[in-house]
Amino acid sequence: IKVILVLGGQYLAYEGVEKIVEYFFHRAKTGSEVIEQSEESKTEENSTDSEKAKIKSAITTDFILSIEIVIIALGTVLERSLTMQIITVSLVALLATVGVYGLVALIVRMDDLGYRLIKHSGDKGFLSKLGHLLVKALPIMIRIIGYIGTVALILVSGGMFVHNIEYLHHLLPQLPTVIKEFMAGLPAGIIVVAIVTGAKKAFPFVRRSK
Repeated sequence: IKVILVLGGQYLAYEGVEKIVEYFFHRAKTGSEVIEQSEESKTEENSTDSEKAKIKSAITTDFILSIEIVIIALGTVLERSLTMQIITVSLVALLATVGVYGLVALIVRMDDLGYRLIKHSGDKGFLSKLGHLLVKALPIMIRIIGYIGTVALILVSGGMFVHNIEYLHHLLPQLPTVIKEFMAGLPAGIIVVAIVTGAKKAFPFVRRSK
């Protein structure tokens, strides 16, 4: 179980650090750079590919997180009866699915609710203002969730390392747990990102085949 948790932590650390690297070093192209691309279809194709890559990455990350949650839940009742293990894992899986993903789904649908309020009120009065507020707030909420999610990925991965690697568990006991987990997750993510980036440069056909 510890090996699976650590491997999952490595992936989560990679995802978190990759988002940081992408934010600082792979920002969107400036206006002059975009003009240099003469074919509009090429730009649209790149945008579509980028969107597909983000969706695939999000699905994979959610899948890994779900596995980690289930394994942790199973580990807490590993010495109990099989019936207790099944009940515990089922409840945790249900809470994670309904609670976490349900909340995310509600946030993503904010703009739909906003447009309905605007349409229902005839774009007048309190409901209209509330609708416009929901529509304008959605991009901000998604951006904030992105920042929080990136930090959470690093902290969760660091927690996997700290609690499942004996050396890290006893290293620097005077530090607060949050700082210790961040200090464990960030370097691990940097190392994996460096390895993956090096592999892509050494074997460019791997990147093209995706």
